[in-house]
Amino acid sequence: MKIGYISYEVAPFAKVGGLADVAGALPKYLKKMSEDIFVVMPYHKVIDSNISSKPEFVKSELYPISHTFKKAFSVYKTFLPNSNVTVYLLKNDDLFYTEEVYSEDMDVSLQSSYFCDCVLSLIKELEPDTQIININDWQTSLIPIYLKINYSDDPILSSMGTVLTIHNLGFQGIFDSSKIEMCGFPAYLYNIDALEFFGNINFLKGGILFSDVINTVSKTYAEEIQTEEFGNKLDGVLRIKSENLYGILNGIDYEIYDPLKNKNLFFPIKDFEYKQKNKIELQKYLNLKEDKNRPVISFIGRLFDQKGVDLIANTIEFALMYDINFVLLGTGDKKYENFFKELKDKYPDKVYVKIGFDVDLAEKIYAGSDIFIMPSKYEPCGLGQMYSMRFGTVPVVRYTGGLEDTVREFYSSSETGTGFGFYDYEDCSFYKALTKSIFYFKNNKNDWKTIFNNCIQQDFSYEKTASQYKELYKITYSQIKR
Repeated sequence: MKIGYISYEVAPFAKVGGLADVAGALPKYLKKMSEDIFVVMPYHKVIDSNISSKPEFVKSELYPISHTFKKAFSVYKTFLPNSNVTVYLLKNDDLFYTEEVYSEDMDVSLQSSYFCDCVLSLIKELEPDTQIININDWQTSLIPIYLKINYSDDPILSSMGTVLTIHNLGFQGIFDSSKIEMCGFPAYLYNIDALEFFGNINFLKGGILFSDVINTVSKTYAEEIQTEEFGNKLDGVLRIKSENLYGILNGIDYEIYDPLKNKNLFFPIKDFEYKQKNKIELQKYLNLKEDKNRPVISFIGRLFDQKGVDLIANTIEFALMYDINFVLLGTGDKKYENFFKELKDKYPDKVYVKIGFDVDLAEKIYAGSDIFIMPSKYEPCGLGQMYSMRFGTVPVVRYTGGLEDTVREFYSSSETGTGFGFYDYEDCSFYKALTKSIFYFKNNKNDWKTIFNNCIQQDFSYEKTASQYKELYKITYSQIKR
């Protein structure tokens, strides 16, 4: 089966969030399972800084089929690292020239809709035997609408099926209704059964309604988004499509996140003692007090309420009274960036904060921390808890979405579980779970070693994830052949 995997960001070429990590790993593992797969992404300006060799020119003077922005695009080709998975880079310097993948200076509705239509032009020209197109999030969600409405009679494109993977329902692509004309869609799509959404249009809603199959990135999140609490006003639409809605847990790339071979670690994590060596080296590296009995608690991620950063900000000074180290790496809301910078100034021997992102440092933190906190308000899948457990770091999470699917509460009596968690999104609930983890670290060393061993034995490899996507593509193919 030939699959086109379409993503607005793909690691390591252009990365903003977890979508890029999935898009940079999943196709490699599908290829290993003998799937014929290629990737398409925009040729963002940042790619030139993140690629080891210059992409190969493929073709120029291609045009969108329906879109009203009639500027030509060119196609370049490279490969996912350590693989033979082709990555097509769709280049238009009028639209994809900013330093940021999602630039506030650009009309993202124009960028994404033009990209969607041009992807189909590219596939028709270069990969006409494609059978399934796997799109990702709202930025690519117009592709199934173009296929089913604009190109329903096209002898090549009309036979292709679509899978929409929703990585985060909180981002939907909501724009003024005038954008329908810009996209080249017929005006009748502005109705409640298509793109209309409370007086605007919603790209993701269109993708949900017109895709053959939908999946999201954990089983629990697939159930949650059909409820009013987590559905972001699309729960009714998702319930309509529930028979074709699946949950597949993301994996992590074990070739990169290898505790024995990862070159960014201070020491390979052969056992608990080597874990402690990484912890001491991390404290030294970050100019924190070196003390194996002082737990290092870390957070890596975007500094927004969705990630539970408000809970952390409201409780962290109380936790510091337990003689801990707190390490934070991330960027986001300015109020949180300023809060944590001030916290570092206030507690210089206990707190380390870096605003920004640094892959090398992130992996050192995952490996050198004792506890990793992820108290998300909602979490479709989450990768941080998987990275931390891969390196033997104990997660403290809110049990929601993928966090509930991947972290199990530790019980000393049965020696089972991989971390600690809570359900109610409240300061006190998070703080109780965090202090419970600190208590175990300080007072139950044998239990702590047991949790460490339970964590590193978890299997979040992409082999399991890829095999489920392979089955999902078979389901999709059977749908379009009925």
